Amino acid sequence: MARLAGKTALITGGGTGIGRTCALLFAREGARVAVAGRRAEPLAALAGEIYNAGGEALAVQCDVTDVGQVERAVRMTVDRFGRLDVVVNSAGALAIGTAEETSEAHWDRMIAVNLKGTFLVSRAALAELRKSGGGSIINIGSVLSLVGMKQRAAYVASKGGVTQLSKAMALDHAHEGIRVNCICPAIVETELVRELFAQQTDPEALRRKRIEQIPLGRMGRPEDVAQMALFLASEESSWLTGAALPLDGGLTAY
Repeated sequence: MARLAGKTALITGGGTGIGRTCALLFAREGARVAVAGRRAEPLAALAGEIYNAGGEALAVQCDVTDVGQVERAVRMTVDRFGRLDVVVNSAGALAIGTAEETSEAHWDRMIAVNLKGTFLVSRAALAELRKSGGGSIINIGSVLSLVGMKQRAAYVASKGGVTQLSKAMALDHAHEGIRVNCICPAIVETELVRELFAQQTDPEALRRKRIEQIPLGRMGRPEDVAQMALFLASEESSWLTGAALPLDGGLTAY
């Protein structure tokens, strides 16, 4: 039997990268999937791909920093599929720089997308998860939710906040059967990471350096994160909440 049969999932950042991969995997496992993001074209293409494979999907254009758009996305999901059981907060942004090098605008953007967006979507989903008798909120944090890194002041602050928000919400809503967990990946080969590397003087040298830091000898793949998200979305993880789970090839074992 499909691991998510009968469940409905809302996935932000669904048009690309980790969010897109989660949507495809969840649909293969029987979930009805609403994919939300700022750009309509990749969302529509993804929904079409899921539909053509025999699944059910809804594309919802949504900026997670806008409370009205977030509430609309939740409402559209429930109107279409009748319920909400799983939320994956995958929308995110990256900024490089020390505190001195970080402008106020860049700081505000990191907090707005990574932390406030996670808060707004999770808060908006609570009432519907409650109606479903419980559910699972899966936040995509970062290994930098757990440890620091040079040149990432605003990003580390925002992702650290995601981890602590996950723990606080897990405690507040455990009695309702609503579980909240945070996946903390190290560097994952996504479009965003490839673009970041391409902007460097020697992309291949940077790539080799980053891989050398990882005991398992490779960067993560979106599929690695999606498989952990699938576990957290399924009943297999029914006694797991409030966890910040490193998914980092052994990086934080040092």
